[in-house]
Amino acid sequence: MAEFTGERVIAGKVDVDLWNEHLSRYVFASRLCRGKRVVDLGCGSGYGSAELARLAESVVGVDVAAEAIAEAQAEYGSDKLRFEVASLEKLPFADGAFHLGVCFEVIEHLADFRALLAEARRVLDPSGQFIVSTPNIKFYAESRKLNGPNPFHEHEFNYEEFRAVLAEFFPHQTFFLQNHASGLVFLPLDAKSGTELRLETSAPNPDEAHFFVAVCAAKPMMGGPSYVYIPTAANVLREREHHIQRLEDELQTKNDWLTEARAEHSALVDRHRALKTELEARNQWALEQNERVEAAAKAVERVEAELEKQNRESMQVVEAYEAKLRELEADSVQRHNAAQQTEKQLNAQLAAIAAHVAKLDEQQKQAAQRVAEYQTKLDQAEATVIERTLWAQTEQSRRENAEAKLAAVESSRWIRMGKAFGLGPKLQ
Repeated sequence: MAEFTGERVIAGKVDVDLWNEHLSRYVFASRLCRGKRVVDLGCGSGYGSAELARLAESVVGVDVAAEAIAEAQAEYGSDKLRFEVASLEKLPFADGAFHLGVCFEVIEHLADFRALLAEARRVLDPSGQFIVSTPNIKFYAESRKLNGPNPFHEHEFNYEEFRAVLAEFFPHQTFFLQNHASGLVFLPLDAKSGTELRLETSAPNPDEAHFFVAVCAAKPMMGGPSYVYIPTAANVLREREHHIQRLEDELQTKNDWLTEARAEHSALVDRHRALKTELEARNQWALEQNERVEAAAKAVERVEAELEKQNRESMQVVEAYEAKLRELEADSVQRHNAAQQTEKQLNAQLAAIAAHVAKLDEQQKQAAQRVAEYQTKLDQAEATVIERTLWAQTEQSRRENAEAKLAAVESSRWIRMGKAFGLGPKLQ
């Protein structure tokens, strides 16, 4: 059997006051269902539909929960009472199929509550009545301030809003305020006479009501008298004593919890202090490490500055060597070109001499003299060539010395350190 979760009332699963609160609405409605076709919208576990079926011609209980309908049919189903699974926003009944519709503590569970009211108006006979109830949001919020909002409720109403919404579909309404009231009941042991009831009334205040119960219709209705439901199980003082005892038990449990919580809190405070001491020690160590890191960073900055200075000086030396090498290379090229030009000139002169020698065989004396002269010039030319060659060899030696020095510079420790940090000149 289903358990009570707070969404729907189940017979034998709730306390007496809550049971009487829900059952009394069906007893109130049963006065209007004699000999009528009735539909119970949101019938839940079916106990209310069974109460209505005592006087009605027939009753159909409707709910969206299949498990609730199955239990209700098994528990209360009869020839004049049946149950159906259906959405209250789209009822599977013909227009005007019922004389009376009831819908207790359901409308606040629906997001589209207007669809429910429209369907209720559709399936009712034009002269039919619709009885609907909902909790007063002002009282309900106050009674649940410790537990928070009801998780099953989509929309809760105050009196003005509830009346206005109902008026959109039912132009005629008679409102009742349902409240738990204290009373004194005198029951004779020999109950042979009727019952007298004296109800002291004052101007009813909707803002103070526990629940709103509205009897709605499309056509004008006669006024409704006050109605008092006193179940035989009701004994307010006894229930209050039981409730107080439960509260005292809960209070003792909470006191025990509080003692445990205080002990846990004390242990947590001690643990917090120990952690705080440990944290302070770690923070001190972290500060010391930060100071060491800062000192190391400053040392690195000094080394980097020195390296940068040395790289600049090395670059200047390398640039000076490169400039000198460029000058030597240019001078060497110039001297080599001059030597080549001289050699060409000498070759031309020798060719001319050879031609003259061949032509002047007859003038041997003159030729001999000229040969001697040319021989002298040739010796001078050869001396010049030798001199040029020696000079070129000297320049070649100087160049090799310069390259050796450049290689020594490139292999310098400071140059290699500069390369490791991506600094210094790029040497070819």
